[in-house]
Amino acid sequence: MGAGSSTEAEREPLLVPSNVGNTNGQPVNSRVYGRRWLVLTLFSLLALMQGMVWNFWGPIANSAVQAYGFTNSDIAVLVMWGPVGFIPWLLFMWLMDKKGLRISLLLSAFFMLLGSALRSIPVTDQHLRRWLIHGGQLLNGLAGPTVMSAGPYLSTTWFAPDQRATATAVASLFSYLGGATSFIVGPLIVPAPNNSQAAAVSNSSIQSRTQLILYAELAVIAVLFTAALLYFPSRPPVPPSVAAASQRLSYRSSICRLLSNVRFLMISFAYAVPIGVIAGWSGVLDMVLTPVNISQVNAGWVGFWSTVGGCVFGVAMARFADSIRGMLKLILVLMLAGASLSSTWFTLTCLSSFTHLPSTTAIIYTSCILVGIFINSSVPIFFELFIETVYPVPEGITCGVVTFLANLAAGLLLFFLTFYCTDMSWLNWCLTGSCVFSLVLVLFFKESYDRLYLDVFVSV
Repeated sequence: MGAGSSTEAEREPLLVPSNVGNTNGQPVNSRVYGRRWLVLTLFSLLALMQGMVWNFWGPIANSAVQAYGFTNSDIAVLVMWGPVGFIPWLLFMWLMDKKGLRISLLLSAFFMLLGSALRSIPVTDQHLRRWLIHGGQLLNGLAGPTVMSAGPYLSTTWFAPDQRATATAVASLFSYLGGATSFIVGPLIVPAPNNSQAAAVSNSSIQSRTQLILYAELAVIAVLFTAALLYFPSRPPVPPSVAAASQRLSYRSSICRLLSNVRFLMISFAYAVPIGVIAGWSGVLDMVLTPVNISQVNAGWVGFWSTVGGCVFGVAMARFADSIRGMLKLILVLMLAGASLSSTWFTLTCLSSFTHLPSTTAIIYTSCILVGIFINSSVPIFFELFIETVYPVPEGITCGVVTFLANLAAGLLLFFLTFYCTDMSWLNWCLTGSCVFSLVLVLFFKESYDRLYLDVFVSV
């Protein structure tokens, strides 16, 4: 059972298509609703804000250290609250499986709202303020299991087969886009420490600008939470495809099937290790680039373009995967090969005193941005491959497991960073090693397309 494909009984659809003679390729008993774009937009915007809140402190690490008395270890902990928020991921996956996406998303949005409100309270006691900030970041992290895992579930529930990979890419990558936005918003609005000014004046300016962003993010999250409360249905009245209407395994059977499926575990680690490492690495990118004389603002731009490039390239590759089906493994191999080469280039460039490689700002920008593009763009392709591999396990449970593993990897990396934060070269080597490790696993992975089989052969 572990490594095998789904049985014929499990592929049996609940809807019996009666489309003999139908030439449009869609089952008669399925329907695609225009409101799916509204649902996708609302979900994606919540994911965007969750990513922005999570990555708020890393890009302004130098400013936070001076104005709030944080240390580099404190910054790593603030970033680590995101992975820690995945500890109760089973609860959110159970809610999604049993109650639908609406309840799980509203609970996550409420945690985001409460967390943003806590960290925005302008108390004068700096010790209390730091506790409120940490509490707010933790509550925002609790929204991660839904906003980072439910993209494939949403795309299967609302979108036709020829739009699923694209919808998965948009829903899953907007969280990364939120992190990219923080790379720009924070450094551009919050001033970097200036040693030529008195510390008190500089601290006051930093704190006031920081508070402005905190209030703005709180307001946006409040609007999105209200919108989701007013309208966010769990599913459409009629499924958009045969796969969306098919029988799925129970919650307990799904967990057992995933943990016993060798191929799934293989591809899960291929996803979790590089995604987790780059999440922790990008969360402290300012600290990584400081030793190579990259300023806080410029580090923000590097992080922004690497993530945005990954999002754009990811959507483009997902659209390509929608048009040419059954090529997910090949796409991943090409992406991970590029990630391995670019991460090796970046790591060796940062050690130019030993490698004697040219170390210009342009080279560091290019290599770092390429790393982000290749790794981040692989997320929706991995998600689609997960679903195809273990179908008919529900999408939310499958992606919840792999996202938890990725956040576990990020949490472990950031945990070690709290103890070894003086020399950051080991972190770059971890990034390179994770890409090579993932590439090897994908090369030996045997792909299958059970869900695609159902939509192509059963619905025709």
